[in-house]
Amino acid sequence: MTRTDRISVVAAMLNEAANVAGLVDDVAKQDFEGEVEIFVADGGSTDGSRELLQRAADGAGLVLEVVDNPRRIVSTGLNECIRLCSGDLIVRLDCHSRYPPDYFSRCARAADETGAWNVGGIYEAVGRTPTERAVACALDSAFGGVNWARNAGNGERVDADTVYLGAFRPVAFERAGRYSEELVRNQDDELNVRIRRAGGRIVLDPSIRADYTPRGSYLSLGRQYYEYGLWKTVVMAEHRRVLSARSLAPPALVGSLAVLTAASPFSRAARLLLAAEIGIYALAAIGFASSALRRRREPPQLGPRVVAVYPTLHLAYGVGMAAGAARLRLLRRSMRPAAGDAT
Repeated sequence: MTRTDRISVVAAMLNEAANVAGLVDDVAKQDFEGEVEIFVADGGSTDGSRELLQRAADGAGLVLEVVDNPRRIVSTGLNECIRLCSGDLIVRLDCHSRYPPDYFSRCARAADETGAWNVGGIYEAVGRTPTERAVACALDSAFGGVNWARNAGNGERVDADTVYLGAFRPVAFERAGRYSEELVRNQDDELNVRIRRAGGRIVLDPSIRADYTPRGSYLSLGRQYYEYGLWKTVVMAEHRRVLSARSLAPPALVGSLAVLTAASPFSRAARLLLAAEIGIYALAAIGFASSALRRRREPPQLGPRVVAVYPTLHLAYGVGMAAGAARLRLLRRSMRPAAGDAT
């Protein structure tokens, strides 16, 4: 069994002045007894994030190095940090999340005891504004959540396709490579596909938890999930496989709505099917929203906001996947040799 004595922390940031102090505070309060080194890639922040981060680290007595990330995307920044790491375990953090004092020690314990190349846990969406709280409720359900894994509800560690953020053995990057620098989103999914193909395990431990602040507007949430869908298509095309059956539900919803809407002026059956689909979806959204409100002890008045989050997630993701598929088809067509070209 490999023992984790030294942890390397990696993170990427861009204009995170409101969050860097919390990140440093969480790292400083970790109960992990070994050594910790910290690398943060800065994509050229203009809000003073870099100075605030270094000041907070100095005040907390942490060894932290800020790395330049001129390309400004997450994957390039993380890769620059990973090249500098010397730890037994490389723990990725995100500035928008908060971490309990046992986060590092639980990651280390899970990695040591399972031998997995990547371990991670569950993020709990925690909102402050009404819209953030509504998004948090929607994510905290099977209808809109992203923390689902088969048998994870029993509290036991399970093998998973992917995990939030992740804590990696260096061998994962040695055998599978680092994050793809061609992807703006879904770098985690793509890397985890390569890790599994290289023979590594990915383990989800539900006792590893982090708090995450979700998007605070429907527009920004829709843009986020549109990009998730857009780049998910790229990842699936590159690896020639569907990463999860659940990822096909949003484009199926978008496709069926588009077909039935187009056929409705000409077909009574299409109109009935369209009404039935919308009705079933609305009932599901209301049911899951009500359950999430009770579970999270939120007031019923927040219900309409929660219900509105579900189509924002699903339609944006589905349209993004459709746009990604169309873009890939156009790219392949443009690369196809014209008739009469030499072979």
